[in-house]
Amino acid sequence: MFMSMLLRRTVSIVVGATFAWLLVACSSQPTGPQPAELGPNPTLLGVRQAWVTQIGRVDFALAIGVEEKSVVVAGADNGKLMALNAVSGTVQWQWAAGRPLSAGVGADARVVAVVTQDNELIAVDSGRELWRARLSAKVLTAPLVAGGRVFVLAGDRSVVAFDARSGAKLWAAQNPGETLVLRQAGVLTAVNNTLVAGLGARLVGIDPSGGQTLWTTSIANPRGTNEVERLVDLVAGHARNGAVVCVRAFQATVGCVDAAQGRALWRQNAVGSVGVHGDDQLVFGVETDGRILTWQQSTGQQQWASDTLRYRRLSAPLVLGRSVIFGDEAGRVHFLSRTDGSVLTRLTTDGSAITTTPLAVDNTLVVVTRNGGVFGFQPE
Repeated sequence: MFMSMLLRRTVSIVVGATFAWLLVACSSQPTGPQPAELGPNPTLLGVRQAWVTQIGRVDFALAIGVEEKSVVVAGADNGKLMALNAVSGTVQWQWAAGRPLSAGVGADARVVAVVTQDNELIAVDSGRELWRARLSAKVLTAPLVAGGRVFVLAGDRSVVAFDARSGAKLWAAQNPGETLVLRQAGVLTAVNNTLVAGLGARLVGIDPSGGQTLWTTSIANPRGTNEVERLVDLVAGHARNGAVVCVRAFQATVGCVDAAQGRALWRQNAVGSVGVHGDDQLVFGVETDGRILTWQQSTGQQQWASDTLRYRRLSAPLVLGRSVIFGDEAGRVHFLSRTDGSVLTRLTTDGSAITTTPLAVDNTLVVVTRNGGVFGFQPE
């Protein structure tokens, strides 16, 4: 099958834990079908590179955090954080954890949170360390900073809450499940006064005050004859419109849930490994082979599909204005029409893969590359 040609799977046991990771990594050598030529850039949108800076190598998908309206925070593998004014690219502050990171960056207007590879949760305020807390399991999902708390989703499917200013542990909820866990960031977000987390194939609503489960709904049904084939963890990158949250289950489905009621709205088969994004009308996703699919947010009916960027190992999408945006393994940023998938324009960075989902902050599109380039693009 195509997935076996495009991805190399390795299962490794995490020392000191009772679960295993399924590591999904890109093959070091090109295999399988090759992408078609892109052709001339149509330049139907006027977008310019406004600024660029360097943070350090980023080999895995550290999220870009938004500290306040115009300030983004990017992280590097080595533990360095850099806060930048999204409009000008000016450095606001820098900080270093002193050890490699495994997850981040989570942020609100005051606190930035990351997790190190040796299971320490660290909170930072304007480049000044506030506190550190030891975690009991590996973390790959960026912490969520909201409502004066820092929430952590760990690899053993526990969810833990800390006071954002003091670091005091407020509660912990254990959620036992399958022993095999995807080595990839998962879903952790807030919808009004509900914490929403992906636990295996389920989207779960949690009371942020005490950790009690409010509702649970299934996004996918595990299938296959062994644990690897049955793995359907929810992956990072979600679409939200009001109380409706749409997510992807790894190589299985895309579905939407009414988080106010904990009610599944729809789900459709979809074979992809990165998250989705959308607006009040459409949900966008990319399949493992690079085929782009869209669904109506209200019904799940497929709207359009595009093979324009197949086999280019795309990032999760970002919907921005009349565009849906993807980064690829060669450092290109592709703008497609959200209405029909036609190519609007294409940008270049430093030639290394786009490692994070593109992020829009204060009229600036921010992307981070594997070689550590942080690029800001703005409309002309």
